[in-house]
Amino acid sequence: MQSGSEIIVIGGGVIGLATAIELRLLGAEVTILCQSFKAAAGHAAAGMLAPQAEQIPAGAMLDLCLASRDLYPKWVQKIESISGVDAGYWQSGILAPRYTDEQGSDWLDTRSIHDRQAGLGESVVGGYWHPADGQVDNRALMRSLLIASQSLGVKFQDGVEVTTIHRSQGRVTHLETSQGEMSAQHYILATGAWSQQLLPLPIVPRKGQMLSVLVPSDRRDNLPLRQVLFGEEIYIVPRQDGRIIIGATSEYVGFAAHNTLQGVDRLMTNAIRLFPSLRDFPIHETWWGFRPATPDELPILGASNDANLTLATGHYRNGILLAPITAKLIADLVWHQQADNLLSSFSWQRFELI
Repeated sequence: MQSGSEIIVIGGGVIGLATAIELRLLGAEVTILCQSFKAAAGHAAAGMLAPQAEQIPAGAMLDLCLASRDLYPKWVQKIESISGVDAGYWQSGILAPRYTDEQGSDWLDTRSIHDRQAGLGESVVGGYWHPADGQVDNRALMRSLLIASQSLGVKFQDGVEVTTIHRSQGRVTHLETSQGEMSAQHYILATGAWSQQLLPLPIVPRKGQMLSVLVPSDRRDNLPLRQVLFGEEIYIVPRQDGRIIIGATSEYVGFAAHNTLQGVDRLMTNAIRLFPSLRDFPIHETWWGFRPATPDELPILGASNDANLTLATGHYRNGILLAPITAKLIADLVWHQQADNLLSSFSWQRFELI
């Protein structure tokens, strides 16, 4: 049986990496066991930091998201300084166009929204502007996190599948993996959409198909879109390198792989309606990923039934946004035994009544 690390993080996605880095900076010896780094949901995301554009209602989830968004600039700077890899953080602001009139004190009327962003579809009658929201290049962030973790001495083991969590008398005793048995003093579950394969948590994969187009080279000096468009049926995320990310479907199809004609057609139709000039841009890439969805679409964070197992999973479509705050809260809980009041709203125990 392999041992030695004080903490094993099960899962090498954005949450697992961010948490491992935070713990390592506190002095912990950390090992990450990752079934497939390439399959992590963080690679398939759009990288939006959009708590206000998503219109998350007031409450613990909005508090969590806003706190994490506020952490982002310094957190990204920290990760980049360790890794030497730019994560593409951009407080671009997010414009949320609407096809029906909603009014309200912060409502942009038809003229105002079209003045703010030229080229919107004729069906757009108004919307909202969220200047504090923004984005990060999620794939660049994943590279930056991986390199930062390894630079700090986190042991990152890719291609290692944890098949069983062995538990006895309120504690995890060891893990059964594709590379043999492994043990640690403490364990953190950060396996996202795959969590139910190890623990009876109410998390299911929700597939999202996405695509990207390229701004033609002769227009790169004056990008047609310099802010995220968060539409009613689609989001469009411009990158500073000329890529434009378009997403995403939301499908309960288990772990069914691949893009489908229906999914890609829906993305293209909705994107062209919102920003018609996209119809002439060359398709760059198509891909898919699996969001970890809970019944209330909120994450599962904090203590488990086992004294040495902590949960950090179920982030649904907010994993990229919530990485900084999740890492901080979980590291404080595991290393300092300090439970932030926010954690109580995201305990797994809330599902006992469902």
